[in-house]
Amino acid sequence: MASASKFQIMKVTPAAVARVQELMQDADTPKLGLRVGIKKGGCAGMEYTMSMVEEANPRDDVIEVEGARIFIDPSAVLFLIGTEMDFEVTKFRAGFVFRNPNEVSACGCGESVSLKAADPAALALP
Repeated sequence: MASASKFQIMKVTPAAVARVQELMQDADTPKLGLRVGIKKGGCAGMEYTMSMVEEANPRDDVIEVEGARIFIDPSAVLFLIGTEMDFEVTKFRAGFVFRNPNEVSACGCGESVSLKAADPAALALP
């Protein structure tokens, strides 16, 4: 399995951690965690993808919090840097929400976004 990186690509809220833990525990077969990625599609150009992980990709970045593992697809890293992953329950929907500083625009339904890659120069770490 990929090792957890020292620089955390995304922040994960306690609500998102709890939901990932539930998904891992409630799966019919053992799962390693949840993979987050980006794919082309939707009216704004890109969509977040999520899938349960049965087998780790050694190139994935891994965020582990309280046993909940979030695998970041390597092709999505530059688009997800600085993002906060949350899980919200409202009167009409429940689901993961991404607050992404690299988001340029989003469609009205909230399912599709336009993203720019993070500027590596802005990531100067101490």
